[in-house]
Amino acid sequence: MESSDPPPPATVSDETITEEIRSLHELALRGSWKSILEKVSAARTFSQLRYPHEHLIFLAFNSVALSKLRRYSEALDDIETSIEDLDSSAYRYEAYPKVYPDKKGSMIPFSIRWLYSLLPSFLNRRQDCIDRLYLLLHFVRTKINGCSSENVEVWKKRENFVLSTIISQHSNQKEFGVCLSLIIDMLTKDGENLELISKLGYVQLQFGDLEGAKESFSKIEQILKKKNDGNASVEMMNLVGRNKALIYMVGKDYVSAVREYDECIERDGSDVVAINNKALCLMYLRDLADSIKVLENSLERVPNVALNETLIVNLCSMYELAYVNHTDIKKTLSNWIARLAPDDFDPACTRI
Repeated sequence: MESSDPPPPATVSDETITEEIRSLHELALRGSWKSILEKVSAARTFSQLRYPHEHLIFLAFNSVALSKLRRYSEALDDIETSIEDLDSSAYRYEAYPKVYPDKKGSMIPFSIRWLYSLLPSFLNRRQDCIDRLYLLLHFVRTKINGCSSENVEVWKKRENFVLSTIISQHSNQKEFGVCLSLIIDMLTKDGENLELISKLGYVQLQFGDLEGAKESFSKIEQILKKKNDGNASVEMMNLVGRNKALIYMVGKDYVSAVREYDECIERDGSDVVAINNKALCLMYLRDLADSIKVLENSLERVPNVALNETLIVNLCSMYELAYVNHTDIKKTLSNWIARLAPDDFDPACTRI
């Protein structure tokens, strides 16, 4: 990838590679990560990839697939052995003027940069992860300051995404003061970012600042009312509803929390957070039969979103509390999951 000359003629057409990339996207949407690894391996083995950007796109799919399958070391090795330096000029379109006329900038997919930063956290290299995430945040903010107006919104979304990842890393270590500082800093630049204000409320709850959290959640409602005059999107209305329910849960008013979650589910039947938390509230109210029914119904109605490990762990815990023959019931569930679950689903969460 160091020559500015175009690659030699290839036996595979551009249309074929484009179709292969489209196929990889479809496999990713279905969670068919093993098939993605097979396709990438075949493309590499038979030298189907001609251009630098094609190698990087296939590297991104391969790394994501390995990560989804919890093969974190292999994923990081693939990135680090394929790309010596993320900022190298060898990975810029300008290095290949005959191949990419009039194109400028880095051709490295953002997903590669994010995985390169995050993967060390799964390999007991937390400090490497934190250092790389902050470097990535700096990189994103540099892009925001330098990119054209039509692209700035994309990079702002990436900034929020990276910041959320950093906050999660600090939160996992109970470094809530750092989380609070990061959120407040972002809110000084984007004071009406509802997701950020919501995160602020969650962190305040971690500090035991119930009144502060209530104030933050109330601010979200005020901003929505001002912006939309009562016509907020379902997504934002459910954000408000889940926040209200969370305050009720903290106060152990599970009946009121269930009411709020019911309203969220009525607006959006695939709101898996509301579904899961409603079931937990019913369990706390000692209504195991209804809590189990809530989760089972969600698996029947919206298996594509409800089939996640947290929900299955909770459902199996409820089975263990409710039934003497819970092992047989969990085996039936496990068999059903095996038919529908994506490749990255961990069957061990059923605890059979």
